[in-house]
Amino acid sequence: MGSLPEPIMEETYSKPPGIRVMERAKKSNLSFKTYQGIVLIVTFLAYTSYHATRKTTSIVKSTLDPQSPDVGLKFPWQRRNTTYEQNQSSKLSWMLKDGWVPFNGVDGTAMLGELDVSFLFVYAMGMYFSGHVGDRMDLRIFLTIGMVGTGVFTALFGVGYWANVHIFYYYLIVQMMAGLFQSTGWPSVVAVVGNWFGKKKRGLIMGIWNAHTSIGNITGSLVASLLLKYGWGWSMVVPGTLIAVVGVVVFLFLPVNPESVGANKDEDEVFSPRKVGDEVTEPFLRSDREEESAVGFIEAWKIPGVAPFAFCLFFAKLVAYTFLYWLPFYISHTAIEGRYLSNEEAGNLSTLFDVGGVVGGILAGYISDRLNARAITAASFMYCAIPVLYFYRSYGHVSMTINIILMLITGVFVNGPYALITTAVSADLGTHSSLKGNSRALATVTAIIDGTGSIGAAIGPLLTGYISTNSWSGVFTMLMGSAFIAGLFLTRLVVAEVGEKIQQLGPQGSSPRSRSPDLLV
Repeated sequence: MGSLPEPIMEETYSKPPGIRVMERAKKSNLSFKTYQGIVLIVTFLAYTSYHATRKTTSIVKSTLDPQSPDVGLKFPWQRRNTTYEQNQSSKLSWMLKDGWVPFNGVDGTAMLGELDVSFLFVYAMGMYFSGHVGDRMDLRIFLTIGMVGTGVFTALFGVGYWANVHIFYYYLIVQMMAGLFQSTGWPSVVAVVGNWFGKKKRGLIMGIWNAHTSIGNITGSLVASLLLKYGWGWSMVVPGTLIAVVGVVVFLFLPVNPESVGANKDEDEVFSPRKVGDEVTEPFLRSDREEESAVGFIEAWKIPGVAPFAFCLFFAKLVAYTFLYWLPFYISHTAIEGRYLSNEEAGNLSTLFDVGGVVGGILAGYISDRLNARAITAASFMYCAIPVLYFYRSYGHVSMTINIILMLITGVFVNGPYALITTAVSADLGTHSSLKGNSRALATVTAIIDGTGSIGAAIGPLLTGYISTNSWSGVFTMLMGSAFIAGLFLTRLVVAEVGEKIQQLGPQGSSPRSRSPDLLV
């Protein structure tokens, strides 16, 4: 080897302990492809565990507030704070072990909604700081701290069950701290994966990798639902313990970049896969070590395609996160074939939405690769979600079979564009030709897109609580309207892509495969 790799090794991090053990056992260095495999597996497990712990609160909602006599969110000044009726209702529910004070009172659903909003707000704000901090320290250590911290505060929420805690602000503070530590996840896994993989693979491979979101939701739902019968505290403590264990695995085995382990990098360029609800604000990934001037916030908004996709994601994530936080609750309060499901049954059934989401993410990526048309694919999925949402609300209660089929299809069309925009689209826009090769635009672009989407993710569950005061039909009307607006924001881009396809059919049109990946003018 030449003298170049040695200084790089000195400037970067040492090999993870687990990697050193593996190489000693093998008596040789690991290959580049082996490192890539380790990165994919470890980052996949890491973000799966993040989403598994994020899903637990939606499962325990129905146990904390089983009756929901006044379903809906109220503004603070609308609440009956000290009425004799509310106090007696809470005391009676607690004595009968019906729900959990303070969430089983007349304002229980309001409090649960506030937990969701507080978590998502801190999560979104923390993402900006996580990007800055993570870019300045060993990402393996940073990710480990984030995962262990997430596990601690998720478990502390469950500890309230055994400690007999009935103070709302205890659970609020714990959720906010969990949201802060959760914000460390996406920037870290994005940076590490981006350090190891090139730009060649976009839609399909990123759709497959992005399945960790849905698989995490499914895992969290199944584990939390299974443990409910032993006490809702276990539904929080066990997932919290699991993410801490995976955090230790990350510390032992995750190679941050090829230089840190002395691997030969095959490609100079790197990509950045992006995911729902998490924004990176610093340029983690660079194609070289030369200093480039960062693209300004306003300048990034002017990149063709950024604003339409950002606003589209706002409404797409509003729909997706409403399902994430409220679907088990909705199922347990809606009779299917004349029977109300138990909390465990509702939690298990809700996982089918995420199964459909896995299929939708992969399908959207594959279709957009084949057509070379991101906007057409995303808009088509959003428009198809509208009738599916209507059918699920109108006919999901008729039979279990119909409910399952419609829920799977809903997951496909709701999560498909969400996954596409936060991965392949963000990567395309972050390397747009107008940037002239400036790799430091990627972080700002993805921050704008995912930051805008995260606001929608917080607003959706909040609005659901208010609107559900009157009826769940109103909630689904909101979701259908949001899906429609999401598609509308891509209209100009869709027209441009359709026009290009028509041009390609002409005698002088170029081959579809020769088109630049840059998105729209």
